[in-house]
Order: sequence, then C-alpha cells, then structure tokens
Amino acid sequence: MLKILKVIAICFLFSQNTVAQNHYIFTYFIGNGEDGLHLAHSTNGLKWEAVGNGKSFLKPETGKDKLMRDPCVIKGPDGKFHMVWTSGWNDQIIAYANTEDFVNWSPQIAIPVMIHEPTAKNSWAPEVFYDKKRKQYLIFWATTIPGRHSDIADSEKEKGLNHRMYYTKTKDFKTFSATKMFFNPDFSVIDATLIKHKRKFWMVLKNENPNPPEKNLRLSTCKNAEGPYETKVSEKITGDYWAEGPTTLKIGEYIYVYFDKYRDHKYGCVRSKDMKTWEDVSDQVVFPKGIRHGTALEVNEKIINALK
Repeated sequence: MLKILKVIAICFLFSQNTVAQNHYIFTYFIGNGEDGLHLAHSTNGLKWEAVGNGKSFLKPETGKDKLMRDPCVIKGPDGKFHMVWTSGWNDQIIAYANTEDFVNWSPQIAIPVMIHEPTAKNSWAPEVFYDKKRKQYLIFWATTIPGRHSDIADSEKEKGLNHRMYYTKTKDFKTFSATKMFFNPDFSVIDATLIKHKRKFWMVLKNENPNPPEKNLRLSTCKNAEGPYETKVSEKITGDYWAEGPTTLKIGEYIYVYFDKYRDHKYGCVRSKDMKTWEDVSDQVVFPKGIRHGTALEVNEKIINALK
C-alpha cells in the first residue's frame, strides 16, 4: 500500500510540474496559389513543419482565376475559423470560407468588395480581424483605383499600381457594410495586418513604393480597431531586404512578425517586447519549402491531432 501511495504522489507531482504545450498553425500558399490552402505546425513559433506532408487542405473555387493567395485565418467568438483570401490578380472580389477543424469547410463565397468601382484593378491580400469592442469583423485589403490618389514614382514592372487600404464590416459574413477607405498614407501601401497590444491597435504594413524602392514593413497605431490610423508611420522594422505579407503572433512576452522575403525565396521574422525595439531572428526560423504569404494563429491540441 505504501508503495502504491508513493507512486500516486510522484505521478501527482509530475502532473503539476508538466507545462501544457502550445500549438500554432501557419496558413500559407505555394506557387501562384492554384493549389489552395497549405498548413504548417509549430510548438515554439520558430520551427515550422508542413502538415499532411504538404498537401492542400482546400482547393480554390472562387473568382476568375480560382486562386488562393494570402490566406488569412482568425478564430471568431463563434468558435469557427474564418478565412479570407485573394482569389485572383485582377479581381474586384475577395473569397471567404469557414471551418471548425481545417478539414471540413463551408461553401466558398465571393465578397464583392470593389464591384462598385469599375476601374479598380485588384483586391489584394485581404485580412480579417475581430473587433471585440464593437462585436464585428473588419475585412481590409489593398486596391489600386487609377487617378484616385497622389502620384508615386513608377517602376516599369509596377506601372499604374498605387494601392491604398479599403475595408468592410460584418457580423455574420452574410451582410457587409459599404466599402470605405481604411488607410490612406502618402505612399503605396499593401499587406496590412492588425494586432492589439497594451490597449493599442497596431497596424503592420508594407510600404510598396517602387521608385526608389522601399519594400519594407512599418507600423501605425490607433486606439480603435476601425481607425483612423496614423498616416505618419514608423521607421522600417525589417532589414536591408525586401519584405511583404506580414503576420503577427504573441508568444510569451514577445510579439513575432513573420514575413515573406520574396526576392530571397524564404521567410523572415522580427520580434519585440514593446513594439519599439525589434530583433531580427530570421536566422532562427525554419519554414516549409516554398511557403508564401499567410497567417499564424494559436490552436488547441485537438485541432493538431485531427490534422495529423
């Protein structure tokens, strides 16, 4: 009996000292996006491994080109994971679907975010963010409308592209508010994402100016999720390389910002404790080969077990 009690006591102490493992999912695309949704898994935010041997978990069916680029996923208060993505290079729509387990998905729908602007060239890299205060989702993306904004110096490759961020609001992904301007700085901007930290909302964004090239990530802040965000942005938080497609993740005391080093064909990462001083940890992160612009989020072990 005494031995049994000792074993029980040891097991109890072991269980008390065992720390539950965190699990993170990274949603991404490869190539041009025809293949659909890919997932990576990590327990520390540094080493990421492809889930399901790199298979696609959802094939794109929406838009003229039927692409799935820039898949952005968040978990809503309804327990569902809501995803928006770029459906084509020149679409005036974005695409949407939801899931509870990343395996079984709702029907894909097109959200006609820029249909009312007949000259709009695109609807790129949509992001979705839940505004707890107003109990609504914000969906925002980059669009070029010719002649709408102050001119920027063009490059031949990007001639005529001068993006600004637009947004719509929804509570149920069935009805959407009229599209409005979300962020209108004095430069071409794409790939914005939001994170709340210490009572502020932080926008991580890409300065897309081509000539002279910026192609780096910067920050803007606001006390409200919906804005208006400061158009006087921070100095760049990324290094002497071209970066785009930022996504954020809180791990411990750090805010991680992952991004696509698209000219180098690899992923990078910077992190900060205060959103002011940034440490480049690109040499510490490992991602699946071919990963492109996606999002990182925390999930429970049940999700991981189902995927594996």
